[in-house]
Amino acid sequence: MQIPIYHIDAFTETPFKGNPAGVCLLQEPADPLWMQHIAFEMNLSETAFVIRKGDHFGLRWFTPATEVKLCGHATLATAHVLWKFGDVKETEVIQFETLSGRLSARKVDGWIELEFPAAKIEPSDLTDYYLSALGISPDAIFQSEDKILIEVADEAVVRQMRPDFSTLVKLPGRGIMVTAISDTPGIDFVSRYFAPWVGINEDPVTGSAYCILGPYWQKKLSKDHLTAYQASARGGIVKLRLSGEKVYISGQAVTVIRGFISSSLEE
Repeated sequence: MQIPIYHIDAFTETPFKGNPAGVCLLQEPADPLWMQHIAFEMNLSETAFVIRKGDHFGLRWFTPATEVKLCGHATLATAHVLWKFGDVKETEVIQFETLSGRLSARKVDGWIELEFPAAKIEPSDLTDYYLSALGISPDAIFQSEDKILIEVADEAVVRQMRPDFSTLVKLPGRGIMVTAISDTPGIDFVSRYFAPWVGINEDPVTGSAYCILGPYWQKKLSKDHLTAYQASARGGIVKLRLSGEKVYISGQAVTVIRGFISSSLEE
């Protein structure tokens, strides 16, 4: 059986920018080991597997190394594929059932807006081993479950970071985001995201990170609407709207590759 698969660049309208994601449209439930093999073969930060379940869709995300609980850019990429190539009208709100609960996607002024849960954050600290591997001196350190947020003095520090991933991956962790207020007009803050523990040294544009970054900068800047730039080599623009316990994450997407995979290696 031939299964449609797409390579989508998310949080950008320009091919080869933003964050690439695989999107696999399933007609029937797939074995998790098979999905993990496909994600390894795609070798992108995440590959999404989506299947219709009545009035909503089941959605799972895999890195090349493991399944993850929440992924923003692959959710945005999946919504893009369903509207463009699936049987979903662009006026419809898409509901996803995931390991992080029910998530939704809708079109707003040509952008894709995801409704994600706002994360709870609390002050934290890190040993010098982490800071040495990252090569930074923090202004503030916060934690949200197993992810760390570090604020540094200015945008240049974020952009110029060259972490020592071989050292970092030997320390306990899941994901570290480093952020600073932006010097660029029209951009409120910049960030980068590092996750060698799940096989991704640096994620180009990390949608789920804004569940943490959004509430943090909302409180710090006293703004409910924010524009962020993730300053990886590929880069990407993320628009945020915060309301209550929700973070509305908006981005664009572009199709780079369309193809098929086989459900069996013998096909």
